Amino acid sequence: KASTKKTTTLGNSAVKVSELRNYPVRGLVFEGGNTLEDLSNAVSDSCVCLQENNIPYNVLISDCGKRIFLFPQCYAEKQAMGEVRSELLDTQVNPAVWEISGHMVLKRKEDYEGASEENAWRLLAEVSLSEERFQEVKALVFEAISCSLSDADTASQNPSEEDVEDQSAEDMLAMQQGSHTAIIAGTHDCLVIQ
Repeated sequence: KASTKKTTTLGNSAVKVSELRNYPVRGLVFEGGNTLEDLSNAVSDSCVCLQENNIPYNVLISDCGKRIFLFPQCYAEKQAMGEVRSELLDTQVNPAVWEISGHMVLKRKEDYEGASEENAWRLLAEVSLSEERFQEVKALVFEAISCSLSDADTASQNPSEEDVEDQSAEDMLAMQQGSHTAIIAGTHDCLVIQ
C-alpha cells in the first residue's frame, strides 16, 4: 500500500484525502466516504477543476474503486519547453497512468537491460509537479471540492425540479442486478461500473 499523509476529510461526506509520500510523483489519494457517490463526486469535481485550469492529470482507480489516485502532471509541458533530458526522451516512454502507477513499458532492449529502480524514479520525477506547484494545484482542487460540497448541501436542502430526476424501472433494475453500469448524478455525472 502506498505511503500517504492525511490532508483532510471532506465535510459530511467523510471522504479522506491524502498526499502520496515517498514516491517520485506527487499525487492525491481519495478514499472512504459515506457512499460511493460521495467518493465519485469528490474525484469528479477535482478532475473537472484540473480540466478547467488546463492542468494535465492521470487517475488510477484501485481496491475495487475504494481508493483513487489523482496525479496532476507536467510531462507534456516540460517536453514542449525542451526541459526533458534527451536520455529520457530517447526511451520513447511517455509516462501516463500505467507508468506512474509502477508498470514500466520499455520499448528498447538497452532500456530493458539497464532497468533499475533509480532509472524508473528518474523518469517518473520528470512527470511530477514541483512541490510549490503541487501545493498551488492542491489548493485549487480543495477550493473546487469545498465549493461543490457547499453547492451540494444547498441543493440537497432545496432541490429544484431540474435537480430531481425520475429513474425508469429499467434503470433501477439494471442497477440492482450488479454487473451493469449506472450513472450517478452528482455535481458532475460519473459512470460507475457496479
